[in-house]
Amino acid sequence: MFQGASSVSLDAKGRLSVPTRHRDVLAATAANLLTITRHPHGCLMIFPRPEWEKFRDRIAALPMEAQWWKRIFLGNAMDVELDGTGRVLVSPELRAAAGITRETMLLGMGNHFELWDRATYEAKEAEAMRGQMPDVFKDFSF
Repeated sequence: MFQGASSVSLDAKGRLSVPTRHRDVLAATAANLLTITRHPHGCLMIFPRPEWEKFRDRIAALPMEAQWWKRIFLGNAMDVELDGTGRVLVSPELRAAAGITRETMLLGMGNHFELWDRATYEAKEAEAMRGQMPDVFKDFSF
């Protein structure tokens, strides 16, 4: 289970250094194999390979009216592997699609990660915090 936020800078080649606290889990559960794809909210999703395969199968089973969403999720997916120093290459195409340059936020989202351009994430988070909390949280006590 992945959780927490990390501020991470991509290197000049577009490589993301996965925080050390996540590397052992990725090695044990996914043999360091990951899949990166687009998210409709403007970030990238990074899945350990076994979790990607579950997600991929659910997307592939969607009906024809979801064909464009299949293209977005499956057509943009790229398989990557953590290198010996815990880095993965984020392709130029995926970086461009999410507006990611150098400064990023990596968020643990349970079974996967989201990778955001830091400025975009901070702006969207601030907007959400100014808004009203959705009704799905009405039974939560904070």
